Amino acid sequence: MKSIEAIPFDLRALQAFVAVCDCGSMSEAARLLGVTQSAVSQLVKSLEGQSGVVLLDRDFRPSRPTSAGRILLELSNELLDQARRISARLADASRAQEVQIRLGCVDSFAATVGPALVKAISGTARQITMWSGLTPMLNEQIQGRELDLAIVTETSLKNPRIRQEQLMSEAFVAVLPKKRKRPDHHGLQAMLKNMQLIRYTPRSVIGQQVERYIRHIGIDSPRRFEFDATDPLLSMVASGIGYAITTPICLWQARHYLKEVAVLPLPDSKLGRREFFLLSRESEWSRLSAEIAQLTRQVLTRQTIPEIRKAIPELPATALQCS
Repeated sequence: MKSIEAIPFDLRALQAFVAVCDCGSMSEAARLLGVTQSAVSQLVKSLEGQSGVVLLDRDFRPSRPTSAGRILLELSNELLDQARRISARLADASRAQEVQIRLGCVDSFAATVGPALVKAISGTARQITMWSGLTPMLNEQIQGRELDLAIVTETSLKNPRIRQEQLMSEAFVAVLPKKRKRPDHHGLQAMLKNMQLIRYTPRSVIGQQVERYIRHIGIDSPRRFEFDATDPLLSMVASGIGYAITTPICLWQARHYLKEVAVLPLPDSKLGRREFFLLSRESEWSRLSAEIAQLTRQVLTRQTIPEIRKAIPELPATALQCS
């Protein structure tokens, strides 16, 4: 493998040398560059040290370029112009990245919070592409740079370059057929143990989370009905076949079933909550990530959560919490 040759000078030093030649003095070059005269002198000396030749004849006042300095001066303008073009292209690319945002969200979040969030982001004159999907897929996509940001419900990423920030959490609730007599708080678990549980499929993160929670509270129901989405899950509940365990956000996604079901709180537990995280790449999207997090919390607290609480007044106070 061919070794990489060291570059004999840096561009800031070259820029200072050209400024001295063009301005005719160190002091004028310093004023032009916005630095001190001693800084200009040090840069020119470092350029001479790096290149191994004397570039300015300091016996003259003002200093004049030596023969080697004249050669460098002749060649340097093209090099500095190219460096400026590169810098401008990089700046344009950075601005374009911040204008075109690729945001991934889990399905329930995209369907409920997503529309208002897109409006809020669009109000900042940016173009946004929103993708929805399951958390494992979104985790893979942000690692593979197919997404700039992602809102997921669980992350086990070991990548230190992926930053995660909690946005909100919500409690699991039981959803029963409307015609079913409501038990009191103490009788709820006994009733659930004798009813058919309609599950989310274990392929989904919420399905895995519900399974951990029901084991924790001592519910063991045979696996008969499993669904990837909330709509068919609630349709089974509304028809009286059994009950489901879901969350307020999922209920809001399928809110056309709210008149046909009853919502009851479940025992409070750390395992009985679903959390939402904003994922971003460390040191690349810090300003944008902070802005998206702030806009998301505003949409949740000012619009989504109040709407859910109005539609489902029986939710406990801790059912929906912004971080």
